[in-house]
Amino acid sequence: MKRPLIATAAFSVLVVIVGFAPAASAATHSVAQRGGYPHSSGYTEPLCTSHSSLCADAYTSPNGEYVGHDEPSVEFKSGLPGSGNDMTYTFTLPTDPKQQPNASGAGGTTWNFQLRPTFWFGLTMCDSESSPEYTKTCTPDSDSNNLVGTNPAAPDYIGKHPGNAFLELQFYGPGYVPQFEGFGCAATVYCAAMTIDSRTLDQNNGQENTSACNNYVLGGPEPINWAYVTKSGVSQAPANPLFTGTFSAPNFSAVNPDYAKDLLMRPGDRIRVYMHDTSVGFRTDLTDLTTGQHGSMTASVANGFGHILYTPTSTTCQAAPYAFHPEYSTANPRGNTWSAHTYNVAFSDEIGHFENCLAIDANFNCATPGAQDPALDEDDDNNFCVPGSDSTLVHINGCFSDDLDWDGQSYRNDWPGTNPVPGQDRKLHPSPLLFTSPLTDHGTKNYSTVAFETDLPRIEAAQDNAPLCDRTTGAGCVNPPNGAQFYPFFTTRIANDTCTWQEGGNFIPGTKNHFGGSSTTEFGPLLKTVYPVAGNTTAEFYNNFNSGDIANPCPVR
Repeated sequence: MKRPLIATAAFSVLVVIVGFAPAASAATHSVAQRGGYPHSSGYTEPLCTSHSSLCADAYTSPNGEYVGHDEPSVEFKSGLPGSGNDMTYTFTLPTDPKQQPNASGAGGTTWNFQLRPTFWFGLTMCDSESSPEYTKTCTPDSDSNNLVGTNPAAPDYIGKHPGNAFLELQFYGPGYVPQFEGFGCAATVYCAAMTIDSRTLDQNNGQENTSACNNYVLGGPEPINWAYVTKSGVSQAPANPLFTGTFSAPNFSAVNPDYAKDLLMRPGDRIRVYMHDTSVGFRTDLTDLTTGQHGSMTASVANGFGHILYTPTSTTCQAAPYAFHPEYSTANPRGNTWSAHTYNVAFSDEIGHFENCLAIDANFNCATPGAQDPALDEDDDNNFCVPGSDSTLVHINGCFSDDLDWDGQSYRNDWPGTNPVPGQDRKLHPSPLLFTSPLTDHGTKNYSTVAFETDLPRIEAAQDNAPLCDRTTGAGCVNPPNGAQFYPFFTTRIANDTCTWQEGGNFIPGTKNHFGGSSTTEFGPLLKTVYPVAGNTTAEFYNNFNSGDIANPCPVR
């Protein structure tokens, strides 16, 4: 069976883009030309309202449906000026077992692409055209933006908050189907992209933006800028949400990896990430400490970044050039006003988007499920499947829809450190992802505080397994989720002579701090979060489990 393909550079994209100069499509290559949009089989929704996306979770469900982005996270906090716009991490890319996974998912090995489509380092950004849509100004790098009050008559009312977006520096792993059909990069290497999600909803009256934006692949109610980290620092193509085009006329030159231009990194490489603001936009520098290679990306007008204009009565979708800058000076403020999570400076994994499938039907749904589902059930995790023939290395079928019954590899004892016998664990499971706490002030000062957070309640409110989580009362909201054999959590170890975070189970060799030895003890109790909502008022929801602030147990030394 051959999946319908979407060519990457064969279309002329007709959009209304205010202030953008015409740009030629970037050169493409054979693998990118193979990669299509996951919904090319006829399911046409913008990326951030699809069931197989890589976007920030909104606290409400755009277009009436929820996409389960399960994101166990570590938040980093500091009151130092600049800690909200200058951070340096060092991390080690995980490796995979020597033996490839089998087609059914029963026994055998597990690779990283089965656990996660991506992991990322994140930060809240200004976007004067994004929610809550009260004002058209946002002063970058300023804690004066941190309006979180609940009195609509007060100047600090959260509904008067300047517009906000969320940046994720996402990393895509090797071995499976590459973007934009899948979530991967190439056969044996990683690549990374700077993505920035906005939300075009007036939270004070509940009005969405014009429906014309829903025709764009990266448009819709949560438009996204997308730019790979390149060796030159110049984007493959304009990063703005309209450049990738419509479903009838897509242009994927911006969002398929270009191996000649992008920074490529090998499993096991140590990477230094320097994220900092500049006069022309927020910049990320990646230095591969193992190979000496370097890449960067800046969220600048020159790289084609832009924002969708909030024009709810318009019949066209309009955008303008926009350089993105961090919203806050320090890392202490809450993140943005519209996402499920509360994070600002954060590391997060994104899990729950893979299940094995033995046979795929003509609509790219699973006809014969793998071992996770003994019989073909009615849950949504058997949709949006890709054939193993499209993979760069591991030729097994897989389905990417959100796992709302918690039975895929992300929720099984398939993580590093879940087998108490170290030799068997290394043979069957990937190595753990290792990352340091960030340093601020040009890599010289530690963040004083951390918090663990996972948005399980947000997902459990729409899960397949009863009872549903009641986000108003907290009833039915549990960790681990109902149906999961396991839920990953963070521990620490000493690596490269400094304290380092790792993710997985309780049996990773060298672990120093287990945080109680389970996701239940680590992520802690339910957290209620305030949002501005229609009617010029607020609502509170349990969207997360959150440990509460604790002294940073893993400073860089």
